[in-house]
Amino acid sequence: MKVKIGLGQLLVEGGEPWRNFERAQKMITKAAQQGCDIIILPETIDFAWTHPSSLKESEPIPGPFSEVFTNAAKEHNIYICVGLTEKVGDVNYNTSLLIDNQGTIIGKARKINLLVVEHPYYQVGQTLNVIDTPFGKIGLNICADNYSDSLHIGHTLARMGAQIILSPSSWTVDYHITEEDDPYRDKWEKPFSILARLHNLVVVSTTSVGYIVGGPYEGKKMVGCSLVVSKDGVLTKGQFNEFAGELRTIEFEVPERPEKGTQIGEMLKNKGYKFDELI
Repeated sequence: MKVKIGLGQLLVEGGEPWRNFERAQKMITKAAQQGCDIIILPETIDFAWTHPSSLKESEPIPGPFSEVFTNAAKEHNIYICVGLTEKVGDVNYNTSLLIDNQGTIIGKARKINLLVVEHPYYQVGQTLNVIDTPFGKIGLNICADNYSDSLHIGHTLARMGAQIILSPSSWTVDYHITEEDDPYRDKWEKPFSILARLHNLVVVSTTSVGYIVGGPYEGKKMVGCSLVVSKDGVLTKGQFNEFAGELRTIEFEVPERPEKGTQIGEMLKNKGYKFDELI
């Protein structure tokens, strides 16, 4: 079984949800026209990551922001994975959604591995989700959930049967960093490759572009470099550039993962995985 995924790497402006949504809708339309089954969009594309306006202006899910994407999914007959700020009572979560082609929210994950600077903006997520879809079992997480020191989150999604992990992200660097510095090889390609190789799954992450305005990272830049990684290595990589808004598509065979439960432990042991190193 094959799946075609669009990586909607787009400009996300701080505090400008409707401008961001307009760009996202154009990406969704384009992905559908190119025959994508799924499009994945970046983390917190409403207000941008850690923008102060999100503290007072975020919306619940379902709500008017999520409806932009449920309506688009139904209109264009496409699955959408998107990151939004979710208001629950008087607190926010950094949330990713999976919406089916009928416009139904079928999966939700709240970011767990929050950076220290995120603590005033978002609460820690408390659940992990793997969703059955026509394209296999899809796990959801967000950005730093895939740091090397939190890779157990991805391992848990794999234990839950995920064949694909979708991870909306907002990868950020200092303003002076260029592509030649290649800051993402160890930070993202390495942990993605570990998960993909050990479990025979595919990790897909789309990131935003543009300069951060407002919040603790003001002045830094989001530089794209969206990634799709399988057991065979990097399948595709977005442009590394703060101006590199683009739709990149990739089609791949969904990997078979017949092992379940303790069979996964045996498989990992046979691959030389050292469980006692985690104790």
